[in-house]
Amino acid sequence: MTDLVKYLKETSYPGRGIVIGKDVAYYWIMGRSENSRNRIFALTEDGIETRAFDESKVADPSLIIYHPVRKTDLGLIVTNGDQTDTIANMGNFKNALMTREYEPDGPNFTPRISAVMYPDGSFDISILKHLNGTCLREFFCYEKAEEGKGYFISTYQGDGSPLPSFAGEPMEVTLPTPDELWAALNKDNKVSLYTNVKGEVRIFNKHLGD
Repeated sequence: MTDLVKYLKETSYPGRGIVIGKDVAYYWIMGRSENSRNRIFALTEDGIETRAFDESKVADPSLIIYHPVRKTDLGLIVTNGDQTDTIANMGNFKNALMTREYEPDGPNFTPRISAVMYPDGSFDISILKHLNGTCLREFFCYEKAEEGKGYFISTYQGDGSPLPSFAGEPMEVTLPTPDELWAALNKDNKVSLYTNVKGEVRIFNKHLGD
């Protein structure tokens, strides 16, 4: 099992990341461009949304403004894009993601990462990524999570040009506290963090001094 804090401290740019554990969901965003960094998380009735911190600096909102987290009858949905709404509207995780693909931001072609925590404690994780001009859709289904263990997936594996997409199965990781996780993210690239631990939701925003 990988020490998540150690891994993040040694990885300057994992990009956007999701961690799912027993009664635990974490989601964060990072950014290298001014447009990507110009964001905050804000609470909504059913989850959170990303918002521009400075509206005057928004260059292209299409891939940075969305609802990362929504709680629906299906379960708690966590994603890195507007596929959250696709899943919520269709009510079926796999069927919804079969209609979507990676982001059209070549040459990086940022993967779409998604997860859903079902009411019975089981959960699914997915990544949609670019592969030789086509979309590779991977799904990982878990019956439960053990106490103290999380499953982590991110858009990237570190810096590069183009950025290298996450590869392999979601990593089995330790579950740090929300404060430990926020502190572990690269101080220059981190933007916002959502944490939900046994129903207690917290939001960290770099632009708001967290």
